[in-house]
This record gives sequence, structure tokens and C-alpha cells, in this order.
Amino acid sequence: MVPRTELERPHETSIAHIAPVFSDYDESIDCYTKKLNFELIEDPCQAAQDKRWVIVSPPNSSGTSLLLARAATAGQREFVGNQSGGRVFLYLSTDVFWRDFEKMNSDGIRFVREPKEADHGTVAGFADLYGNLWDLIEFKT
Repeated sequence: MVPRTELERPHETSIAHIAPVFSDYDESIDCYTKKLNFELIEDPCQAAQDKRWVIVSPPNSSGTSLLLARAATAGQREFVGNQSGGRVFLYLSTDVFWRDFEKMNSDGIRFVREPKEADHGTVAGFADLYGNLWDLIEFKT
């Protein structure tokens, strides 16, 4: 039984991982670590389930990370590259927009929307290796 004092204090919860589905572990790891400069946090094999537990995260990030999940069924494969039905799926926040925009551009990331100044910050849209849409954004402070 949970002590009453534990039940009364505010909850501390967070979103640990977001799990986009991909076709291939290694090409996904390659894209995220080499083109987006993410860190590979975990990559153990789960042989009994014929899968891997691949966690990547932006450098120096302590927030939500990505669990790169290989599509294992026909139903899952239908969503590869279209996790959110054509809307922006994920938002990559940066402290220096133009530094990261130029590096990503030179590393072959395909930008689908040009940079612009918006009410909430400087933003440009890009697609990952399968076509999922992201926004690179430096929020106004």
C-alpha cells in the first residue's frame, strides 16, 4: 500500500519516449546520429522478440527521447514516413537556429519549408529519412 503522504503530493510525470516506426534500425540510427547529431543512448538486442531497443536523443538533452521502432507488421509499415497524417510530427528545439539549420542542410537533411520568423520563434520544416515532418525551432525567450 502507498503511504498517504505519497498519494497527496503532486505527481512527477513526463513523456519518456516517442516511438516512431521505421523500416530499418541501422539506417535510422545512421540518419539520427550522423545527420541530426543525436546521441545513441541504448541499442540492446531483444533476440526473443526479434527486435532492438534503440533510444536516440538530441545532444545534451534530458527530456523526451526517441525509441526507434522497426515496423513489424503490414499495418505498422503503412505508417512509416507518415506518423501524423502529413502534419508536423516532432519539434526539435535549438538554442541557435542558424547554426543548426546550416549544419543540417550541409549534412543532407531535406528542408521542406524555408526558415521564417514566427510569433513563437525562428522555424523551418524538414523531413527525416522516411518523410516524417519535423520543425527545427529556436523559441523566442
